[in-house]
Amino acid sequence: MTKSWFCLSHNVARIALLAGLTAAGTAWAQFTQSPLPYAYTALEPQIDAMTMELHYTRHHKSAVDGLNAQIKNYPELANMTIEQVLCQVSKYNTAVRNNGGNHYNHEIFWKVMAPAGQGGKPSEVLAAAIDKAFGSMEEMRKLFSAAAAGRFGSGWAWLVVTPDKKLAITSTPNQDNPLMDLPEIAVKGTPILGLDVWEHAYYLSYQNRRGDYIKHWWDVVNWNEVNRRYEEAMRQ
Repeated sequence: MTKSWFCLSHNVARIALLAGLTAAGTAWAQFTQSPLPYAYTALEPQIDAMTMELHYTRHHKSAVDGLNAQIKNYPELANMTIEQVLCQVSKYNTAVRNNGGNHYNHEIFWKVMAPAGQGGKPSEVLAAAIDKAFGSMEEMRKLFSAAAAGRFGSGWAWLVVTPDKKLAITSTPNQDNPLMDLPEIAVKGTPILGLDVWEHAYYLSYQNRRGDYIKHWWDVVNWNEVNRRYEEAMRQ
């Protein structure tokens, strides 16, 4: 399978539904942040309100602004979804790669979290797929946590649906992700769960204790959204 599997299997409506991302609908549309689906305080104590506010209003917003600034260099971006950009990101400059990846990654990150006790649980179908791929939910969590903890420096951990419809766990540096058509992306696929392990995602509360952040983050995973993403990815 090559990048064409992803690019050709997604029509615009399906892409918009899967990632919750669209460009605004004009000839020179701009990429926008989706509203945060909960209050800044909603994920406390696992993630503090100050971190959420700074993360969303500054880090994510700066990426959206940076991506929109590239439309002057690449006018076609105005009429592309973020997924369409990323699956051919090798065509573009570093600013598109970094800001586009940052935007996409954070849009997933906000949605796959929910206040503790409100995120549901893995569906029967997803739970069965996890058991098949990893042996158990406990083992999947262990492997995912290890990928997050073991990412040197800044980056992300992912649970993805690969092109052959299997689940896999991977990690990417900086703002890269498994959609990108880059040779250094070892595992390609559609992300259904992602964890930000940049220090700005956790340092105010956890300082250098990334492992504690990862451990407590599992309490706020929104399995309802992960289930939806899994079902959508399996239909592509």
